[in-house]
Amino acid sequence: MRFDGVTVAYGRTVVLDRLDLTVEPGEVMALLGPSGSGKTTALRAVAGFVRPASGRVLLGGRDVTALPPHRRGIGMVVQQYALFPHLKVKDNVAFGLKAHRTPKAEIPGRVAEALELVGMAAYADRHPRELSGGQQQRVAIARALAIRPGVLLLDEPLSALDARLRSGMLAELARLHRELPDVSILYVTHDQVEALTLADRIAVMDRARLQDCGTPEELYRRPRTEFTASFVGNANLLPVTVTGEGSVELSSPENGPEHRPEGDDGRTARRPLAVPTDTAAPGATATLCVRPHLVGLGVGPNGLTGTVTEVQWRGSTHRVHADVDGHHVMADLRELREPPALGDRVTLHFAAEDAVLLPAGTTGGSS
Repeated sequence: MRFDGVTVAYGRTVVLDRLDLTVEPGEVMALLGPSGSGKTTALRAVAGFVRPASGRVLLGGRDVTALPPHRRGIGMVVQQYALFPHLKVKDNVAFGLKAHRTPKAEIPGRVAEALELVGMAAYADRHPRELSGGQQQRVAIARALAIRPGVLLLDEPLSALDARLRSGMLAELARLHRELPDVSILYVTHDQVEALTLADRIAVMDRARLQDCGTPEELYRRPRTEFTASFVGNANLLPVTVTGEGSVELSSPENGPEHRPEGDDGRTARRPLAVPTDTAAPGATATLCVRPHLVGLGVGPNGLTGTVTEVQWRGSTHRVHADVDGHHVMADLRELREPPALGDRVTLHFAAEDAVLLPAGTTGGSS
């Protein structure tokens, strides 16, 4: 599946801007981004529900841009299931097969195969109203798989489920991916956990454009832009100035005068921090990215001294928020019997190898 310079516009409003993206056979590609980023429009362009203003959509090397949806051989699951309430489960699953003019004798076997694949064989004679939300979603997936598509499109398929059901369905989708190694899956979501859990690669969308693309580990451990760092997981993004090879200093806050805490003789902002700087020359401004779970409490390398502004207990961790010379820093700290209190002065630290230096101002919307 390939997007070749696909642009979609409604009047003068461009909702998908020159998308170039390839999904390999058998790959799960997540389109991740906020509302209005263009991810659902991209999926609808593949399905044939919107016609690009320019560019091409290719499936298996074949240009399908002008083909109607029913001739593309695609399975699709939407967030509200779209099951027919008056039809039994088996008849819902058979609907797509009949629409594709599958020989009548083949339909019962294909329906049984699809329901078995999603663990719903025992519910074939029930109506959708007799099923839970998670079960209805499984039936919708079975209906999409019954036609044996080469491409499966999933549009926010878990957003209507509660947290427990969503976790279970994530595991089911991962299992389906293993059992259907030849099916390419395009998965639209705004949920970073879903994308990190399921995807082989993640395409990060914002403002109608593709901002970044890579494996979940690449985007999480070594993001290339501020937008990717903030949207794929949580991140501390601190403005810095490169002072030399392997050395940076925190910049002064953009709003408000510099402040020096009472009794503090050396502001953190003027202490050198040792981080990799091979992507920036001395004197350049940049953004330092450090994930909160890689920030420790107490004296250590690359110390940041600040004042605690908030403490959140999250079960296995405490998230400590601190003001470090006007900059907001988060630390996810495990097994704290006595977490710091609001107003406490604390020192946080991080290792050089856990930091990534990003180009300043890469917050999205770039070409």
